Amino acid sequence: MTETSTAPSNWNLPNALTTLRILLVPVYGWALLAHDHDSVMWRTIAWGIFFVAMATDKIDGDLARARNLETNFGKIADPIADKALTGTALVALSIIGDVWWAVTILVLLREWSITLLRLSVAKTVVIAAKASGKWKTTFQGLALGMLTLPGKQVDGWLDVPGQIWFYAAQGLLAVAVVMTAYSGYEFFRDFARQRREAAPATV
Repeated sequence: MTETSTAPSNWNLPNALTTLRILLVPVYGWALLAHDHDSVMWRTIAWGIFFVAMATDKIDGDLARARNLETNFGKIADPIADKALTGTALVALSIIGDVWWAVTILVLLREWSITLLRLSVAKTVVIAAKASGKWKTTFQGLALGMLTLPGKQVDGWLDVPGQIWFYAAQGLLAVAVVMTAYSGYEFFRDFARQRREAAPATV
């Protein structure tokens, strides 16, 4: 007699953390844009919200895998939450002049095109995550977090360290853009390869 496994309920902690991340996205944007964006206090608050949201991304994934709580909701909502957070950060930072719009547009085109493609063919084509994608996410998170914190906005004895912090963040963002482009190339290359292999042979 075999035991029948039941799918985990959508009402679980990993999904709750994913939902929290989605809810924090507009709060982060509000903290950064609805106030003086040169305010050290409000930029620090925005960074705190961004940090909590990024932390939930790591925690919910680890919990879902460790406790076998992966659900269809989580598979759809998790990448949407990630892209919404990074997208909002890029757009907000472009609005206030800390990130070039060309960078934001390039990254958003890559992120959302791959996310939508993954979701549309999830049942037929599975592209394993590459190391380049994980490094891209790491550099993106570090760069956007550092750019959210006040760098150019501080003065006094913190003026020079603040300038160094800002340009170090720009350097990390440049690395993130390179990794974004390369990981995007890897994804579309592997996707095309799997589609060719799955296509029925013609006589």
